[in-house]
Amino acid sequence: MKHSVAVAIAVFALSASIPAIAAERVEGIATVVDGDTLAIESAGERIRLYGIDAPESGQTCDDASGRRYLCGPDAANYLASLIGRSGRVVCLGIERDRYGRLVAECRTPGNVVLNAEMVKAGWSIVFRRYSDGRYDREEAEAKAAKAGLWAGSFIEPAQWRDGERLRSEQVASGQPADCPIKGNVSGENRIYHSPGQENYGRTRIDTSKGERWFCSAAEAEAAGWRPAKR
Repeated sequence: MKHSVAVAIAVFALSASIPAIAAERVEGIATVVDGDTLAIESAGERIRLYGIDAPESGQTCDDASGRRYLCGPDAANYLASLIGRSGRVVCLGIERDRYGRLVAECRTPGNVVLNAEMVKAGWSIVFRRYSDGRYDREEAEAKAAKAGLWAGSFIEPAQWRDGERLRSEQVASGQPADCPIKGNVSGENRIYHSPGQENYGRTRIDTSKGERWFCSAAEAEAAGWRPAKR
């Protein structure tokens, strides 16, 4: 009797430790949103590729010669080339992120693991904050080969989302040194975005509209701007 109870407890503990989302399988024709995100409209799913982080759509990097290029779009284009003309993928869910997206490992019908191949080609890096290390070998190979992003200079996507920029990006956007706060004008509203906020990366400064950079929140507020909510 004691043995039966012990077995039952062990089985319950094991089942409780396996997240239900792990069994979620989604397949269909995928559309590339960016270098680490897919949309499968037939399933109503937006899928974030597990364990990797690709440059953002608006992100630029420097190549081996120091020339600025669109590394975000290049990463997305490479992901599209991996998927191919059929567009069909099979994704096995691992969890849901805070935006409700399925975080998954995705494969093509030819068994190409998209997550691993993006890292191996150097168009994505391992997202160590959310990875179990399964793509570390691919990243080491990409670094050694100076593939993709590793051929030149880049800001890690997570740091880029927090407002860090290459000097080439700062110069191109007119950003003064050490002045990362973006003063945005929308109608009658003057709102400033600080590094780390959700909408910081997608906010662009258009000086013709009176938008500008600030070196501190205090400077922005003194000029009449208010902080963004997110």
